[in-house]
Amino acid sequence: MAVNLAALGKRIREQREKRSLRQVDVANALMVTSQAVSKWERGENAPDISVLPELAKILGVTVDWLLGANAQDTDTFEATVLCTSINGYALRSAHMPPRDVALWVNGIYYDLTETVLRFDGVPVKYVGDGFLGFFAGTDHQQRALSAALKARELARNPGLVIALHSGDIYLGTIGHPDYARLDIIGETVNAAFLAMSWIAEHCKTGIGLTDAVARALPEGISLSRRRDITVLGAETPLTIYEPVGGE
Repeated sequence: MAVNLAALGKRIREQREKRSLRQVDVANALMVTSQAVSKWERGENAPDISVLPELAKILGVTVDWLLGANAQDTDTFEATVLCTSINGYALRSAHMPPRDVALWVNGIYYDLTETVLRFDGVPVKYVGDGFLGFFAGTDHQQRALSAALKARELARNPGLVIALHSGDIYLGTIGHPDYARLDIIGETVNAAFLAMSWIAEHCKTGIGLTDAVARALPEGISLSRRRDITVLGAETPLTIYEPVGGE
């Protein structure tokens, strides 16, 4: 069946914009270039058949829908969630003017966001001292850990804490239609945030990752098993690991 490239490109662009994704976000999630996504949307060429399933997941639709068939949308896919907090944020905020707090935390977020993008991750949102993003596609667990390690290396604050957890996430816009923003939700996101308080207290490197991330990493990456913890909503305890150097 011949594919109408112009119609395919229009569907990709409209669904991407509907979900408040930039071309670079789609490109990072699929590990392709932004130029490739731009060419798809302009109808100059089509995504490779091997890319279509992951593209459909990111856009919250099915491959059939992308190709013009009337099929049910889907919004859930496997990814590694990266979320952060900053030890001492509340105390520092209480003793600094709000504008100075914003200037300080924006410096941290700039480096963190650039690092996530460097490893083909997708930044999602910032709330106070918290950052949320995800990595999807090939080797998403390894890329997430590489981003976490680089972010800690570049951190402007030694209190930066990073939690990594893998599983299914829902990607969509949340909120009133006039104010809705891209977000990810689900048990995987919740577990990552809930594990972060334990990681902040017990992981000297400031990085903690769950067994769902650790078991997908290639051999040769040195991790220290810390403890099994129970978090609300998780069916089984999460085993927390820390990159070697945190002992």
